Amino acid sequence: MPDAPCDLCLANATTADGGTIAIDVAAGRVAALRDADAPAPPAGCTIDLAGALVLPGLSDGHIHLDKCMLGLDWRPHRAQGSVRAIIEDEKAFRRAARTPLARQGAEALLDRMIRGGTTSLRTHVDIDDVTGLDHLAQILALRARWSDRMQIQIVAFPQSGILRCPPVAAYLDEALRMGADLVGGLDPVGIDGDRDGPLDTVFALAERHGRGIDIHLHDAGEAGLDEIDAIVARTRAAGLGGRVTVSHAFALADADDRRLGRTAEALNRAGVAILSSVPGGRRCPPIPRLRDLGVAVCFGTDNVRDCWNPSSVTSMVARAQLAAYRFDLRSDADLTALLDPITAVPAEVLGLGPGILAPGLRADLVAFDAACAPQVIVERQEPILVVAQGVVAVDRRTLESPISSARFGTAPLPPHGR
Repeated sequence: MPDAPCDLCLANATTADGGTIAIDVAAGRVAALRDADAPAPPAGCTIDLAGALVLPGLSDGHIHLDKCMLGLDWRPHRAQGSVRAIIEDEKAFRRAARTPLARQGAEALLDRMIRGGTTSLRTHVDIDDVTGLDHLAQILALRARWSDRMQIQIVAFPQSGILRCPPVAAYLDEALRMGADLVGGLDPVGIDGDRDGPLDTVFALAERHGRGIDIHLHDAGEAGLDEIDAIVARTRAAGLGGRVTVSHAFALADADDRRLGRTAEALNRAGVAILSSVPGGRRCPPIPRLRDLGVAVCFGTDNVRDCWNPSSVTSMVARAQLAAYRFDLRSDADLTALLDPITAVPAEVLGLGPGILAPGLRADLVAFDAACAPQVIVERQEPILVVAQGVVAVDRRTLESPISSARFGTAPLPPHGR
């Protein structure tokens, strides 16, 4: 007998393991995964995917919504020689800016992200002596406006450092009271010139407010590895396993295999995750090796059209393809494994659950005109359908495609179709 009525049914969906199923959605969650030929319950909307590949909604583990200049006049990128120099250039730009970037640019960025299949993200929001708490207030309001389409987690981020920018510690404390989900940090040695002082502040705030931590760590070489060791030790002492992320972690690219193995073991014991945007140059952590060592690695976009990077690529599929290219990953097994850093791992790191297709989980789903995950990645595909919290947010099925222009069934869309 068919189950209870549902709001949406995605029929004839192909799963990552090659199976064909139907997905029933009710009240914003996956109600059931059925055999494709099993009796269907009454549905408010049925979409025949005709074999399209369906994955969980994609997750961006690291982005800066409040920095984005999308929609503004073009500003040539000004290459700087150091992190400190970029910080000062950005602060000068903000002092002169007439448009609140945290509102206009962020809205445009979110629209691009959901069109690319991203349904959850972690954004770092600048808190310093120029922005104060203004950017945070704007991003909190943005999160409320997008709550029906995008799960947004907010990190209170001390972009100018903590010790070298004295008001910041108090601002971070207030930011966590206002609704920031995590406390951030930045290069204790490289920016503040002190390994322990900034980490003491960050971990004290996390413990006081019961929040997680996400620390930007660009510091390279032995100094950076020593900082990772210090973060790991503090995480274990504070009992914050599973709630701490080191973003970028460039120093891991400098470790020999023996040192990398020791660091990976320590990260795993402490429950500390690594975030990478798969950057150019030589500072990208050895992602395949970290995966083999069992480290939780997730991907993020990082900067989009801002003072740090003029790039406008927001697709997490493109990020996975970039990793495949950089590390020469070609087999189906290796390419399929690149789904984890854009689905399951960031979902766990963000505390959103397992990031898989399963009954009872939030119905964030993306469908691709592909037979398998490797095809999605190597072709850098855009999704043909995005479902966010059980509602169709993006629908490209009616667009002409040289592969499958007429194979998809049509049906009336629920409200909010984009």
